[in-house]
Amino acid sequence: MSINFYFEDIEEFQLDLPRSKQWIKNTISKEGRKPGDITFIFCDDDYLLDINKQYLDHDYYTDIITFDYVEGDQIAGDIFISIDRVKENAATFGVSFSNELNRILIHGVLHLLGYKDKDAEEKKLMTSKEDEYLLNY
Repeated sequence: MSINFYFEDIEEFQLDLPRSKQWIKNTISKEGRKPGDITFIFCDDDYLLDINKQYLDHDYYTDIITFDYVEGDQIAGDIFISIDRVKENAATFGVSFSNELNRILIHGVLHLLGYKDKDAEEKKLMTSKEDEYLLNY
């Protein structure tokens, strides 16, 4: 079991790795699951756009793409996050960069836990879960 963070085509930024890893593990445990190998890749808009085009056949910017490798109760996956989108979202919603980054981190984990956000009801539940787990950071 490991949780790793990588930076692709962007400058590294401050992230409290031990605290973030423990928070993610706690979130997974509270959902009754076990953490497996989870990799977060921080990148820029263009990097994530290329992934969106190549793997999902979508030609638009997004803040996160999650590749799910979950097996049974063990949560695993690759989570790509556009830091450009995180910065823009933080400004749009009037929150700090670190708050928005944590929201996106846990959003990806929630996807691995099986939560969806395609329709209004799913989005409402997803946001509620994000809010709940942000209080535990």
